[in-house]
Amino acid sequence: MPARILPPRLHILHISLIVIVSIASFAVLALPIGLRPTIQTVDVGDVAQSTIQSPSDIEYVSEVRTEEARKAAESAVQPVYSPPDPAIARQQIERLRTTLQNITAIRTNEELDTSEKKSSILALSDVRLKPETIDYLTTITDSRWDAVQTESVRVLEQTMRRAIYEDKVEVTQSGVSSSVSLTLSEQQAALVTELVTAFVVPNSFFSQELTDAARQSARDAVKPIVKVYKTGETIVSAGEIITPADMEAFQQLGLIRSGQSWQDMLGVASIVTLSAVLVPLYFYRRKRSSVINDSRNVLVIAILFIVFLVGARLFSDRTLAPYGYPLQAAGLLLSALFGLEVGLVIIIPLSFLAGYGLSNSFDLTTYYLLTSLIGLLALGPARRIWGFVRAGIAISLSGLAALAAYRLPFFQPDLLGVIQFVGVVAFAGFAAASITILLQYLFAQMLGLTTALQLLDISRPDFPLLQFLLRNAPGTYQHSLQVANLAEQAAEKVGADPLLTRVGALFHDIGKALNPNFFIENQMPGNVNTHQEDNPEEVSATIVRHVTDGVQLAKKHRLPRRLHDFILEHHGTLITHYQYNQAMEAASGDAKKVDIEKFRYPGPRPASRETALLMLADATEARARAERPSTEGEIKKLVQSVIDTVQKFNQLDDTLLTLRDLNLIIESFVTTLRGTYHPRINYPKASVPDQDTTLLALKKEK
Repeated sequence: MPARILPPRLHILHISLIVIVSIASFAVLALPIGLRPTIQTVDVGDVAQSTIQSPSDIEYVSEVRTEEARKAAESAVQPVYSPPDPAIARQQIERLRTTLQNITAIRTNEELDTSEKKSSILALSDVRLKPETIDYLTTITDSRWDAVQTESVRVLEQTMRRAIYEDKVEVTQSGVSSSVSLTLSEQQAALVTELVTAFVVPNSFFSQELTDAARQSARDAVKPIVKVYKTGETIVSAGEIITPADMEAFQQLGLIRSGQSWQDMLGVASIVTLSAVLVPLYFYRRKRSSVINDSRNVLVIAILFIVFLVGARLFSDRTLAPYGYPLQAAGLLLSALFGLEVGLVIIIPLSFLAGYGLSNSFDLTTYYLLTSLIGLLALGPARRIWGFVRAGIAISLSGLAALAAYRLPFFQPDLLGVIQFVGVVAFAGFAAASITILLQYLFAQMLGLTTALQLLDISRPDFPLLQFLLRNAPGTYQHSLQVANLAEQAAEKVGADPLLTRVGALFHDIGKALNPNFFIENQMPGNVNTHQEDNPEEVSATIVRHVTDGVQLAKKHRLPRRLHDFILEHHGTLITHYQYNQAMEAASGDAKKVDIEKFRYPGPRPASRETALLMLADATEARARAERPSTEGEIKKLVQSVIDTVQKFNQLDDTLLTLRDLNLIIESFVTTLRGTYHPRINYPKASVPDQDTTLLALKKEK
């Protein structure tokens, strides 16, 4: 039997979801939240919105810091001046002597009176003396004047031997008085100071060439500065101004780039395209997978994929946070909801996308992938809480091993860093297990999905609805157990879900509990009511009603919606043949007088392998109980007859069962029924001696 072709509506939904998830994944990776998380748009002078830490160990020559140090060394160099020019000193001393000779000549000129002498001294071009100084000059004795002349020449010579800069002339002039000999009187010292000050001029000038050479030497003396960051070391704290050195560190660590190039976009598009091809291609190649046949399942997978991917990228800009993010929970949750195969197929592209484009992409992607796969294998069928705990432990231990193999050899943290990594990896394992347990329960309740834990819980004999069935319809309860055994064994053979099949079989006939005595399996032997005297249409309506009654009970007891399918589909759209034949006999074989739709079950036809197995097992068990086959050949003939009848009425057209599956089902049913209806030895009756006789015989033997 060929696999069922997906209906156009479902096919369109699949394509739409693939496109939507691909676009969303591209946006997550291409926007600042993805390739260059959180610090993508920062610039020099901005205020850091959060503390930014180094994601890895790094050592590099800081061009920014080296240039800053060189500029500082260059700025520290003072302007360089030429050495004091002795020619200027000699020139000024000669001018001073000439002036002194002129003053002496005026003082000794007998032809000039005192007023004319003062006017002549005041008219001297090289010196401008104060009026009181001129008055003193005209009255000073020759011996004192000679002492003033000698001291003036000496002081000027001493002063001009030192470097006098253009901007330091006034400072030098103000210090002339301190060089005058203390043997002179105060008036003589003041006169010497005033005379010398007039001839103090710059003798050392700024040299641009010498200054540039000194600054270049200072720059050359600065060695390149090597900057080292350890994993987790803070580059810039929240609230601080981002400096050029900080931006350089971001560049070196691969945290930021000036915009995104077309190569970035092409890389993101490529990895997203590969993921978009891998997942649907696998499931479409695996036509036996029932996951793609339920739009609700596909929608949940798409939503979980995007949510976990966005979460991983949000945490990717920290040093430790990515390793503590429980991405593994995505695989565990999908495995718990839809089976191990789905979890394995989805977690592979999710791990690659979560770590793509990051500075620690290699070790982070490897960490996500290995821990997720090992966690899934450790989880197994997800039928016990211990399985989730075991998966959490496996994730933590494998995470430590992955980091030891792919991170520690390349980025060696200190002891505190190692302890922190151990802590976040342990947290990731148990967080993944806890999140999976919580979310699978929420999804099961909100979306009507079935999980192994939920199925195991409701299949316990003390579950209220099973107790209700056992008390009200014990025969139906036993029939359901036999059908469950048949269907479960066959499900394992054809690769269907054995647990779901078994639990669905346990509840498929619960509607009979509302009217148990109407059904033959609940009637006492020797008092069987075949309803031959009743109206066939009314009998058929009552029989068919056990399907709708069962759905009402399932809703009342909040059974998973997936189990409703077992109740509705286990008879498909078949008819109640016995009552229909009665009606045809009453109508003398005239089919026009009998409305066949009044004898038909509401359906729908089985839409999954699990419900199809239930239909076959239910019919097989009922016929086997009625016909009591005694040989393997009879059992095989009976099972083949059931399957032929079901196929004749096209009840398996909406399932994924193949001809090979049907052969496996026949083989499984025959094996199970053979154990139930094997021949037994008819032991002869034997008399059992009473206790007193036996004891007396033993005493005689002694």
